[in-house]
Parts: sequence; C-alpha cells; structure tokens
Amino acid sequence: MCKKNMIIERKAMIFNIQKYNMYDGPGLRTIIFFQGCPLRCKWCANPEGLEKKFKVMFRENLCNDCGECVKICPKGIHEIDKETRTHIINRNIECIGCGKCEEVCYKTALSVVGEGKTISELLEIIESDRTFYETSGGGVTLGGGEVLMQPEAALNLLMACKYSGINTAIETSGFASEETILKVAEFTDLFLIDIKNINSEKHLEWTGVRNESILKNISKLIENNNNVQIRMPILKGINDKKEDIEKIMEFLKPYKNYKNFKGIDLLPYHKMGIQKYKQLGLEYLMEEDPSISNEELDCIETWIKNYDFQVKIIKH
Repeated sequence: MCKKNMIIERKAMIFNIQKYNMYDGPGLRTIIFFQGCPLRCKWCANPEGLEKKFKVMFRENLCNDCGECVKICPKGIHEIDKETRTHIINRNIECIGCGKCEEVCYKTALSVVGEGKTISELLEIIESDRTFYETSGGGVTLGGGEVLMQPEAALNLLMACKYSGINTAIETSGFASEETILKVAEFTDLFLIDIKNINSEKHLEWTGVRNESILKNISKLIENNNNVQIRMPILKGINDKKEDIEKIMEFLKPYKNYKNFKGIDLLPYHKMGIQKYKQLGLEYLMEEDPSISNEELDCIETWIKNYDFQVKIIKH
C-alpha cells in the first residue's frame, strides 16, 4: 500500500471524464480519458485523444458564420473565408486551450478538447461517486488515448486512488516499456489490454506499431500475478478470420488456468467516432465498412469457447 506522502501532485492532460460506465471493468466506474497515443489505429473512435494537445472541434452544420470567434481568438485560428464568407479553421496554428471561442459560440458549433487536471482535482471527481463503487464493486478506470503515455501522472493518480481504497483499472494498448508497465502494476487491480492482431506485420499496417512488446507485456503481467483481461476489437477483413482468432488463443492458452487471467472481451467495430474526424479536420482512413454481423460475431465467440476460455461480447 502506498503512503500518502508518496503521492506527487502532477497535472494530467485529459479529454473526457465519463461516469457510471459499466463496460470497462467491474461494477460502476468513472473513466478518465488521458490524451496522447503512440498507436494510429485506422478505426480509432477517439481521434481527439491521439495527441497531447488542445484541439478545436468544429460542427460546421451548426455554424452561422457570425465571426465572433474570429474576433476573440488570441491565436488567429478562426477565419472567415474572403470568397465564400464562411467560417474556416486554420489547423496549422496550435490551440492554447483558452476556450474563448467556445464561450462566444452561442450555436455550440465549437468545442475545445483537452484539459489539464491535477491529481487532487481528478481524485475529488472520482471520490464523489464512492457510494456507487462500494455498492456495485466498481471503481476508476484510466483510459485514453493511451494512459501510459503519461506514466507519472497515471502512477500518482493510481496511488492516490489505492490510498483512498478505490478499485483501479487501466484500459491500455499495452504498448509501453516493461518498466512503465510494472511500475503502474503495483497500484492497478485490473489491466484491460487489447490484442488487435496477433500478426505483427498486420498490426503494423493497421495500427502503426508492431506488437512484440505488447505480447511480451501481456505475458509478463500474467506471469507476475497481475489481473489481466484481454480485449479484442473485431473488424471484418482485418482480424475476424478463424486462423486469426486461433493464433491468439494459442498465444493465450498457457495462461488459461491462471486465476489472474480474467478472460476475453470481444469489442465489435462501431461507427460512433466517425463524425469526430470531420470536426477535427482529419481524414477517416477506413475505406470500407468493417462492421461485423451478429452471426459472424457468434461464430468468433464459439471458436474462443472451443478453447475453453471465458468470453463475452461488449457492445457500446
């Protein structure tokens, strides 16, 4: 157990806080979304969390081109196009997160994503729902982006939560140094770790990084007696073939009877994040729809059950 005087007051860059979550760990949970991610998954549902920066999200359909944001922005990010007389955003200028444009936009076409929160501020938010954690067996989950891109802030928030008796979980890609993983493991009750593709070349193609260190970290955590739950995003034509699933099962088979191996979650692809790309001025890189049918998902669940693994389907 950590000591109170070991907890350092740091500031974390976050982009969302979600309360009463029932998907990312046991019981009712508060999810803290950290900004910054070393992966570039082509299907990412949270593109606003990819970089540790303030971002302006622009809902063009709501804008009436009044120009109030142009007048007030200290960096000159907002402009009115001289020819079309419509509002445009200069994405080459970095937002400083002042939020002034959001304040004057009465049509709610603008929102600034990204916020610096101290460990104390985050803990106060987390503590406010302690009753729900205690009655449901829940707690706090740190996600992202990739929470381990801000390891010092994550570590100190986890320490603070453990000192306060709050259950902790991390939702992670697992792409981090072994040293970082083992440091946070001391204060983490459950790791929710993705296996996006067992083939390292395909993993590189679809996420921008290879998977050797991810698989190594999964093995290390399970062998170290840390609680691990595997999450498998399922996308048609990318990782849904029987041979893809069976290779993952073969990798996990040595850990099947470990008490700290908590089974497998299947996460079917969803489209909830697509609209964010246009709002951020980004291109959505999935050329074809990788949605998977319920029948195909049931088949994958059966293949996994044939290996005698605990598996459940999570649909957000």
